[in-house]
Amino acid sequence: MIGLAQTVPLNQVKKPSRSSVGQVERFEQAGYRVVGRHSAVKVCHWTKSALRGGKLCYKSWYGIDSHRCIQMTPSVQYCNMMCVFCWRFHTLNRVQPFDGEWDNPQEILDKVVEEHRQLLSGFGGNPKVSRQRFMEAMEPKHIAISLDGEPTLYPYLPELIAEATRRGMTTFLVSNGTMPEKLEELLNKAQPTSLYISLYGPDKETHFKASKPLVADSWERLLRSLELMKRFSCRKVIRLTLVKEVNMHSPEKYAQLIKVASPDFVECKGYTHVGESQKRLKRENMPTIQDIREFAEELRGLLRFSKVVEDDVSRVVLLADASSPWYKQVASRLLSV
Repeated sequence: MIGLAQTVPLNQVKKPSRSSVGQVERFEQAGYRVVGRHSAVKVCHWTKSALRGGKLCYKSWYGIDSHRCIQMTPSVQYCNMMCVFCWRFHTLNRVQPFDGEWDNPQEILDKVVEEHRQLLSGFGGNPKVSRQRFMEAMEPKHIAISLDGEPTLYPYLPELIAEATRRGMTTFLVSNGTMPEKLEELLNKAQPTSLYISLYGPDKETHFKASKPLVADSWERLLRSLELMKRFSCRKVIRLTLVKEVNMHSPEKYAQLIKVASPDFVECKGYTHVGESQKRLKRENMPTIQDIREFAEELRGLLRFSKVVEDDVSRVVLLADASSPWYKQVASRLLSV
């Protein structure tokens, strides 16, 4: 059985399982569309903004057209962490392993695209949306596998990424690094266009404090994933979600972990006091863009990386290994804007 329901090794999980998504109405009220037995799609704020001719997602740094990007998950309501800064709502069966029949990747992608188009259909009559941009949005070319849950818990993730690639779509995978065995499958079978691994703390104590893992050996698993990351040839990004008074400290320890993974980029992103995270954290836990700049600058010096760009609205500073070929692509793209 994949997944976990309490702080025990994966092979000892014996908690009650589930075979469907619960509280579907609540998801739909929040703008999600549940797809099949365990997947979901939701239109991102930046997709809507781009359609109206407004600001683009900071991921445009990597060549992603915000209006043509799908935000989805193959593991909705299914995670092995209860991060204190997570804005998503945590339903009762969020940590219960899925034990039903897993949907196949082709079916998931077909339905995700169909639901995404339905969710965007109203923009066709919006006078602020150009006909060309709307028609482009109806033919998405990017998939951000990062909406909810931990995507590496889906057993056919390599096949899902391979199918998206076959359809000419880029894939943007965000993982908490607790399933190194799945990352190894991706390494050997189907690498995403972009691989993100999130670091929730610079040491084991902070990692547990920030992520509230439901896996006893989550820290050790993360370290294995960082070792694996350096072997990927795709674009590799380490993300730091920085929370004041929780994990925004010890840049020298973060630097040691990052050096193990040898990523192309590091995103220093500030926590935002929204959604269900407001039940666990205070507004004062949000770092300012100046806080993030200062932390990123200290980390940059330790890594000997270059600062590439920042986004004040999203409160994120991008650092990069200047020797990476992916850095050259991003720098060239930014210069042409």
